[in-house]
Amino acid sequence: MSLYAALVFWSFVLFCLSAARLGYTTHLPRGDPLNNGHSFYDPIVVEILFTTLITIPWAVVMIMSIHKRWEHPVYSTFVAEIVGLSVLWVFWIVGAGGATHPWGALGFCQQFNACRVLSALVAFAWLGWLTLSLLLAFSLLFSIANKAAREPLHGRWNPRASGVGGASVVRA
Repeated sequence: MSLYAALVFWSFVLFCLSAARLGYTTHLPRGDPLNNGHSFYDPIVVEILFTTLITIPWAVVMIMSIHKRWEHPVYSTFVAEIVGLSVLWVFWIVGAGGATHPWGALGFCQQFNACRVLSALVAFAWLGWLTLSLLLAFSLLFSIANKAAREPLHGRWNPRASGVGGASVVRA
């Protein structure tokens, strides 16, 4: 649950940074040196904004599923979690990589607020991707090691003490 909470936090911060960047670039003041003062938007920022908008509710549902011990034969299993994490992982790697390509080395302009926003945007994109990668790795390893792919993901499952799932274990 802690990693999901961290993912929600990184996503929210990244959402705010993306919104700030979009607000700035779509409303450039006259005389702004960026793009000769003509408003525009960065497609990768829109992708990051979309990614955060789908990540936050998904992570909150996962937190609630773990905390409330929701059990659904399809949606609250490790397979569903791994599929969801994999889809989000692709979105996050595209966003983080796409932001790093043009804005990876902005040390020369840190005196400007726009550069600081972009540097923070890149950093939080990679933090979110790293957190998502850890969640995916832990879920994969746990489900493989315990042969629990179709079992509830709330972490309370024990094949020796639970009647949940399809585990055929001889109880001692």
